[in-house]
Amino acid sequence: MPLLNKTEARPADLDPAPPAPSWSAARLALTAFFAADGFLFASWVVRIPDVRAQVAASHSALGLALLCISAGAVATMSVVGRLCLRYGSRRVAVVSVGAFSPVVALPAHTHSVLGLGAVLLLFGAGYGAANVAMNSAAVDLVARLRRPVMPSFHAGYSLGGLLGAAVGGLLAGRIGAAWALAGAAVLGLAVTAVAGTALLRAPAADRPRPAPADAPAATAGRPSPSARLLVVLLGLTALCTAYGEGALADWATLHLTDDVHASAALAASGYAAFAFAMTAGRLSGTWLSERLGGTRVMLYGGLTACAGMVAAALAPSVPVVLAGFVLVGLGLANVFPLAVAQAGAAAGPQGVATASVLGYAGMLVGPPVIGFLADAFSLPAALLTVAAGAALAGLLAVTVRRHRAA
Repeated sequence: MPLLNKTEARPADLDPAPPAPSWSAARLALTAFFAADGFLFASWVVRIPDVRAQVAASHSALGLALLCISAGAVATMSVVGRLCLRYGSRRVAVVSVGAFSPVVALPAHTHSVLGLGAVLLLFGAGYGAANVAMNSAAVDLVARLRRPVMPSFHAGYSLGGLLGAAVGGLLAGRIGAAWALAGAAVLGLAVTAVAGTALLRAPAADRPRPAPADAPAATAGRPSPSARLLVVLLGLTALCTAYGEGALADWATLHLTDDVHASAALAASGYAAFAFAMTAGRLSGTWLSERLGGTRVMLYGGLTACAGMVAAALAPSVPVVLAGFVLVGLGLANVFPLAVAQAGAAAGPQGVATASVLGYAGMLVGPPVIGFLADAFSLPAALLTVAAGAALAGLLAVTVRRHRAA
């Protein structure tokens, strides 16, 4: 059997029924939720220095407090997957984003590291719940539209994050963290009210969706062993992708300044180039998936990111490093969304939850692993693990395709 057969031209491995109208009210509302989620998270990230000064935290204490976000998210994701099965993904998504929005304002009102850690535990729980519920609702909508539109939702998240970072940066020297985060929380609640109403009123909000013809198990009920294996493989694919995202978020700027000797201003553009490339890649993800198929997009994306990361890690030239970061962003852009979509098609909300937990673990372990390897060898050598992870993500996508065909 050839590595990729002609059926891969089908959108995201779904059955070949005629597509429904592309932009429905539900899709617009759900995209607004993803954008709001990215905006809320970015609004918090740009205010971390202010909150750190407020609680007088050392670097190590702040690191432990930030780990509470991951702990809260991982602890919540599996539970939310079961809630989506019971009450419907759209209802849980509306409740989760509505609960997450006001929590964003709380870190600015803490005055100790212990208090900040407790608040960030709630922050992580809300963030994890919102992400699982939104992705589960998106998987259902992808099946109904019969188009591989999952990357467009994650493009909304990326655009929201870029907007949140830009607005937060503009406001940083003008208003305090408490007011800025309160404004973000109010915006999140407004989106919840408007988009949530549209999402719940949209047709077929909670009807069981038809499983794809080649799905190994129905999305409702307990997944089969074959489906669980597929979900684990797809979760590992998401992990490899998120590992690279987390690593570049923390280490791209340092690589440019310490290893390539770029100026501080030029080095700051390193992660920006990666983030913009990832957003552009996700905006084109539906178009690519319709023409190449989900597995090809993931395979070629992983190999592209691998080549870009090798160039960025080893080249002594700043333009080449920046070009490498752009290739990494374009390559990784659609791997995570498509992996989560296929996990949801295989095992429903629990599949989304499992893949999300593994993906979040990759983003969590990426930065510290790079740090340890940089101390033991060098930062360029450590960044080559991002290239290896990207290539592995592409190969895992092919393994999933072969397993499903078998």
